[in-house]
Amino acid sequence: MSRPYHRGEINKAFEKVKAELHAQAVLKGGGRASYLDSYTGAQLWGGDPYDYDHIYPSEMVHSLYKDQFSDLEIAEIVNVPENIAVTLRSINQSKGKKSPELWLEDPRLLTANLVDLNLLRSAIQKAKAAIDRKVIALGGQIATVIY
Repeated sequence: MSRPYHRGEINKAFEKVKAELHAQAVLKGGGRASYLDSYTGAQLWGGDPYDYDHIYPSEMVHSLYKDQFSDLEIAEIVNVPENIAVTLRSINQSKGKKSPELWLEDPRLLTANLVDLNLLRSAIQKAKAAIDRKVIALGGQIATVIY
């Protein structure tokens, strides 16, 4: 099943997850979306420049599992709620498509105090565990990755 990366199914599932997260945030904020930044712990409100971020990038997850799963199944894996972070757009852009482990090694994270390293490490661990659980639930083998 080796095939090129296409975001179609991933984007459809991502839009559903984002809508659910937004609905929860509006309830939490009493009519205005209210989030805690997944990487800094700062309060974010609807209208702030924030993004929804795949902690483990969708292209990376696709590359790891394209030989085991269909695009629809990969969309389920990459969009597990624990792999979705809400963070400031500037932080999301600094991460880009890097694996979270590589991003964690970026010295700018330390020198600029862009993120709370404990929150970031926790988010990475939760995302990895949820992805692994979903892979197993779908009958796959957990990919071993060398970063």
